[in-house]
Amino acid sequence: MNTVDIKGLVARAQNGDDEAFTQLVHLYSDRVYNLALRILRREDDAADILQETFIKVYEKIDTFDGRADFFTWLYRIATNMALMKLRKDKRTVYSDEDIEKQFDRPDMTTVQEWRNLPLKNMLSEEFQIHLNQAVDSLSEIYRSVFILRDLENLSIKETSKILGITETNVKVRLKRARMFLRDKLAQYMSEVNERAS
Repeated sequence: MNTVDIKGLVARAQNGDDEAFTQLVHLYSDRVYNLALRILRREDDAADILQETFIKVYEKIDTFDGRADFFTWLYRIATNMALMKLRKDKRTVYSDEDIEKQFDRPDMTTVQEWRNLPLKNMLSEEFQIHLNQAVDSLSEIYRSVFILRDLENLSIKETSKILGITETNVKVRLKRARMFLRDKLAQYMSEVNERAS
């Protein structure tokens, strides 16, 4: 994408150039779909969010003022649409308050050690299933930060802009999400450690 003039494509799309808009769709479709799939865990839902995101972008592209990167603006729309779908479906298990209470205690010193676990176990399909289930049980504010930062590899600054929260909030939520996931996976990892020894 570095060789493509994104600003030029956006400007042309804002002036009604459907070919330029189609190029933007081709450039970003995979990333938007993968983001939606990571948040919603269902292929049909991810496909719906992909379509709805680009419909919204098409309708609103004239409001894009260029203060943020186009990618950030697009990802914010996709993230918001996926989170709205998540809220509508009421699929979250743990509330924000549950996570805050559990992981904001000063005595929170027990951390499961996984350093001795072979990498092949961390990359196994079984581990991915357990990780996905743990991510699914995060409330949306923690899930979105974890997915954008740790799975999509966006920076703290980009995540902050996409979610419309401060960088400090991103760091706090990310820490809570990671601790929650680590805690959720502790039992499974203990069993794997036992099998490996």
